[in-house]
Amino acid sequence: MRRRAFIGLGSNLGDRRAYLEAAVSALGAEGDAIAVSPLYETEPVGGPEGQGPYLNVVVALLTADTPRRLLQRCQALEAAAARVRRERWGPRTLDADVLLVEGCTVDEPDLTVPHPRLWERRFVLQPLADLVPDLVPPARLAASGGSVRRVGRLESTLSDRL
Repeated sequence: MRRRAFIGLGSNLGDRRAYLEAAVSALGAEGDAIAVSPLYETEPVGGPEGQGPYLNVVVALLTADTPRRLLQRCQALEAAAARVRRERWGPRTLDADVLLVEGCTVDEPDLTVPHPRLWERRFVLQPLADLVPDLVPPARLAASGGSVRRVGRLESTLSDRL
């Protein structure tokens, strides 16, 4: 059974746009990516002082993959971007998170779906709302933290709305 799933991507080191474009391309190569949000620049939330701003997008999939398999795909994207984990919420070439898989809930030590901070972070909710407005109630978006600034689109053959 195929269901909608949403992957959040962010980068604040190196060629941020190139890392995101490569990740979207890799997700698209699997054949189940169906849409990508507009590109947003955001201030870091949490983590060490002095980090540069992030670029963020959300990618929608129509997939038969389990949440666990989606996590593996996210980890492969991060490895391809040579992500190094030095400190929690520290700067990174690529962060890829399973945000939501329709009809699925997972609560395991290394995987929680929906993402545990999904409803708190505007850098995730705004691009998700752009893709699927009915999934993000306006009050939840208004209550989310952080500032976002739309800065365009990635080069992608995926549509921008479901």
